[in-house]
Amino acid sequence: MPRGILLRTLALALVALSAAAVEVAAQDEPSVAEAARRARQQKQESQKPAKIVTNDTLPAAPQTNSSATPGESAAPATSAEAPAPAEGAAANETKRTADTPEDEEQKKAEIDLLHKQIAAKQDEINTQQAMIALDQNTYYSNPDYSRDSAGKAKLDGEKSDLERMQGEINELKAKLQELGEPIPSKTPEPKKSITPNAPPS
Repeated sequence: MPRGILLRTLALALVALSAAAVEVAAQDEPSVAEAARRARQQKQESQKPAKIVTNDTLPAAPQTNSSATPGESAAPATSAEAPAPAEGAAANETKRTADTPEDEEQKKAEIDLLHKQIAAKQDEINTQQAMIALDQNTYYSNPDYSRDSAGKAKLDGEKSDLERMQGEINELKAKLQELGEPIPSKTPEPKKSITPNAPPS
């Protein structure tokens, strides 16, 4: 083979090998870039903090009626709590018929008893007022009454008893008013002392 032809053949072979090498390098270049990109992405993901799951982050579970059979929807809670119209009407009817003749008779007897208790308590108040007026006259008739500590203590005790009696009669009148009865007339004011020099009680 002539030497020129051999050299030309070798040159063509080198050109072909160079083209093949360039083509292989072009094919490998995207693969290397893709691998580098994936490595960077994995590194970033590994640096992210792990997500912590708590009761606050979990979605609320839907409330179901445990007594409901499968396939039936749970009824709203308000519907179970609301009284039926028939029950309300029955309650009103029971309330209207609560005042039986026996109840009326018992109420009347209680009213009569309260009237008697109020009258008796009023008599006690009147007696106590008269006693206070008498003792006041005796106490203030003494020229040296300011030194009479025993007389003063007696008067104070009688006035304290009068206040207690008035509180008791007011309670009886309040009970009478609760039963629908009118309150008796106002309790008479205590009698004033007739001693000229007696201070106001």
